[in-house]
Amino acid sequence: MEARNHTEISEFLLLGLSEDPELQPFLFGVLLSMYLFTILGNLLIILAIISDSHLHSPMYFFLSNLSSIDICFTSTIIPKMLMNIQTQSKAISYIGCFTQVYFFLMIFAGMDGFLLTVMAYDRYVAICHPLHYLVIMNPQLCVFLVLLCWFIIFWVSLAHILLMRQLSFYVGTELPHFFCELTQILKVACSDTLINDIFLYVTTALLGVFPFTGILFSYSKIVSSLMRMSFARGKYKAFSTCGSHLSVVSLFYGTSLGVYLSSAVTHSTRYNSVASVMYTIVTPMLNPFIYSLRNEDVKGALGRLFSQGAPCL
Repeated sequence: MEARNHTEISEFLLLGLSEDPELQPFLFGVLLSMYLFTILGNLLIILAIISDSHLHSPMYFFLSNLSSIDICFTSTIIPKMLMNIQTQSKAISYIGCFTQVYFFLMIFAGMDGFLLTVMAYDRYVAICHPLHYLVIMNPQLCVFLVLLCWFIIFWVSLAHILLMRQLSFYVGTELPHFFCELTQILKVACSDTLINDIFLYVTTALLGVFPFTGILFSYSKIVSSLMRMSFARGKYKAFSTCGSHLSVVSLFYGTSLGVYLSSAVTHSTRYNSVASVMYTIVTPMLNPFIYSLRNEDVKGALGRLFSQGAPCL
């Protein structure tokens, strides 16, 4: 097989979740349903936050941003999967593949982790410094934190893409995955990937370890503050505001760690692809349900939103 540089490669081949023809209709139906649930659930969260003045606070401002990036992330991956299943095609264009890599790095690997860290800091300020909460978490700071996250991730993702454009690939390169994932592309490249690998390890530490450390630090302060409270009811009320966020953090890092460990233990690319479904499809779908089921304010806002949209009898 002949190796060619990026200027001569027009497409890659995605092997998908399964090559069994009889399983394709089932996969199409399941993926389409999950995608629609993801879009609908996150849109409802965003609409509820925008329409209800009770939710015009820093915590829900960050939550609306989290829902927005979940919509963008799934829309980068699932529609292409559905189209390939429907047309019985495995091809994805060179530009389309690199677009998926860019948004995967920018949205999932970066913004999700950063936003969850910022939300943990917001809970820390609300519980440990309640009297100064509105002063510290003012609108200017909230917008600045979100823009700072986007700025960092934009340049990190762009650097990855520029490094990848220097790689060469065989004609007809197959990717044993259902989307263009960075590590899989580096494995199938036919040129030296040392610089790419080093940069990947460095950015993984920066975008993974530091945000997670920030979350642990915030919650260590929260737990310490709660332990000093004398009333059990006050402890429960304070910590209950963190329940939804802790659930999403556990789901995000749990699925990511699970996929990483599974790839380290087993070398089955098919198993790794199926495991990746958890953090690419299942997690964005479950996030709005976690916040709507565990958060009384969101449930109330959704109820008012539906009552406003219901026709008068």
